[in-house]
Amino acid sequence: MATEDTCVSIHPYFTVPEGKIDEARTYLERFVEKAKSEPSCLYYGFSINGNQIHCREGYQGSEGLLAHLENVGELLGEFLEKLATVTRLEVHGTAGEIEKVKEPLAPFSPQYFVLEYGIRN
Repeated sequence: MATEDTCVSIHPYFTVPEGKIDEARTYLERFVEKAKSEPSCLYYGFSINGNQIHCREGYQGSEGLLAHLENVGELLGEFLEKLATVTRLEVHGTAGEIEKVKEPLAPFSPQYFVLEYGIRN
């Protein structure tokens, strides 16, 4: 059974210096505010464990993901320059959707997981 699900999810993991999680939270609120305006965003949220942050986000296809990156690009650059380090980045989606994001995401060296089977209700 192949999938017709074109959702592309991206899973960045960040680390911030000890004692800086409250400062990081101010950025997370700003990211969420920006994502609220994106029509192709299916879900978006942050989980925190100590000084580690995980962003769980999904988009209607690669175009939605690329639009998100455009929307938050400046804020993400500031977050990474001033506070956070990307420690892991995963991208999940069909082979065709993943192919469309490989070049723009290359600087982050993500791991790609190809969705082969599934449904979206």
